[in-house]
Amino acid sequence: MKHFDNSFLSEQIELIAGVDEAGRGPLAGPVVAAAVIFEPSVYIDGVNDSKKLSETQRENLYPLILKKSLTYGISAVSPAKIDSINILNASLLAMLNSINKLEIKPELILVDGNRAFNCNIPVRTVIKGDAKSFCIAAASIIAKVTRDRLMKRLAGYYPAYRWEKNKGYPTKQHIETLKLVGPSPLHRKSFLRKILEVSEPELKLQHVKEE
Repeated sequence: MKHFDNSFLSEQIELIAGVDEAGRGPLAGPVVAAAVIFEPSVYIDGVNDSKKLSETQRENLYPLILKKSLTYGISAVSPAKIDSINILNASLLAMLNSINKLEIKPELILVDGNRAFNCNIPVRTVIKGDAKSFCIAAASIIAKVTRDRLMKRLAGYYPAYRWEKNKGYPTKQHIETLKLVGPSPLHRKSFLRKILEVSEPELKLQHVKEE
């Protein structure tokens, strides 16, 4: 993964930022993005696509990533904004905002996926980048841990939905609770239209794993 990142280095490119987001699929809570820059020589054993790591592994890597980074930025876009501009645009906005929070600017930005935001710094999209690029993988861990911690805190205000367990994703229990008590102010209303119209037999078949 580090070799992938360093393959972009040149006389013009000395620092590379990796960017990724967490929380595109949930029914509730914000989408969170992170950007991070490392010195070319820095490597942290165990860094990988956050989806391939356990929660404990992510939590253990999180402080190491922050400590060994040159700089990092984290940004969240609210459920209301997601409803207003759609989840793709909200994800791109969160990623751009995370770049803007970096104290040091890179010469190149690597973004997970196939869609990029407009930026005055060159941006390169990398499909499955969180499994290829060290800095994107590190950003994915920062974003995932940040969002999971936030959802656990928010679960205290809305305990019925069990966000401390499902992090806002559309699990069977989450959907059943939505049908019983309706949405909270932190639910993405644009995500609920079809779900709240689902019949009981269909509900039993619906169980979406966390990203």
